[in-house]
Amino acid sequence: MSDSILTYDSGQRQELVSGAALPADTAPEILSLRPRSITDYVGQGETVETLSIAIQAARKRNEPLDHVIFHGPPGLGKTTLAHIIAAEMGGRLTVTAGPALEKGGDLIGILTHLEEGDVLFVDEIHRTPRTVEEFLYPAMEDFAVDFVFDKGIHARSHRYRLKPFTLVGATTRVGSLSAPLRDRFGIFRSLHFYEEADLVRIVTRSASLLEIAIEPEGAEELARRSRGTPRIVNRLLKRVRDYAQVRGDGRVNRETVRAALSLEGIDQAGLTDLDRRYLSTITAFYDGGPVGIEAIAATLQEETDTLVDVVEPYLLKIGFLVRTSSGRKASSAAYDHLEHINAPTVAPDKETLCR
Repeated sequence: MSDSILTYDSGQRQELVSGAALPADTAPEILSLRPRSITDYVGQGETVETLSIAIQAARKRNEPLDHVIFHGPPGLGKTTLAHIIAAEMGGRLTVTAGPALEKGGDLIGILTHLEEGDVLFVDEIHRTPRTVEEFLYPAMEDFAVDFVFDKGIHARSHRYRLKPFTLVGATTRVGSLSAPLRDRFGIFRSLHFYEEADLVRIVTRSASLLEIAIEPEGAEELARRSRGTPRIVNRLLKRVRDYAQVRGDGRVNRETVRAALSLEGIDQAGLTDLDRRYLSTITAFYDGGPVGIEAIAATLQEETDTLVDVVEPYLLKIGFLVRTSSGRKASSAAYDHLEHINAPTVAPDKETLCR
């Protein structure tokens, strides 16, 4: 099997509340928290209904499910849905990532090992090299890959037939997908941030699986601070569990959650120190904006991709940030929040910003 299977790119900065997959998220304990069937999946109602209908129809026709693409911020359940699709269709799940497919041979090796009804999950599929992506076109449409032998006047092509499979792609940047690849997916669904009530259901279920005693108020407080992301609420639950066992009586209540997350630097709105420094930079350095993302990144000495992929999606969702054609602007709600948590109203010095 190719070395590219079950590998992930880890070059981007990853934080407790980034939503990006961390090595610990592939541990058996985390995998056990995933729902195993589509009926157990919480949230994303329209997407779940669409998949449920498509899966039932495909099983009745004894056909593979149409190729599926999920897009949205990290941590919202794209990988979990891929696991569920494989389980519901009775196939094996093979996992890889776009950046790991460096050569066409990497992808061909994976495709030729797939059995009928298997599911191939490609995370961050928009980062698949174009030369590799071209092998996906005939594989998705005709279940075949084309090999070219020799070169020049001796070149000859051979088509290798693949067994019918389903490709499930996940991306955080749907606009970066090439049109030929995007158009070959039969099911195209966007995943959105979760409502607090759904996150309460998720954290209550996770606490039960992990044998953690959690009170309803504690579950609500965790859900409120988890940035609308299931992966984050499960991470925070484990940090609060540690705090409760060491500093408390082992039970997770509202006071325990507040104390534990205060140590993690997560405020009542789920913002981290980086989020607050981002907003403070706009309000203090640039008079509330508009300001370009490159200027903000230079001031904070952070990578632009980190701000765009990790910080901005949630700030946009809760209305603390406005993106305009001329740049980013802080909303009145952001000013109110910074004032409420006694954030500095003057420009922090360079040492503070880069800390």
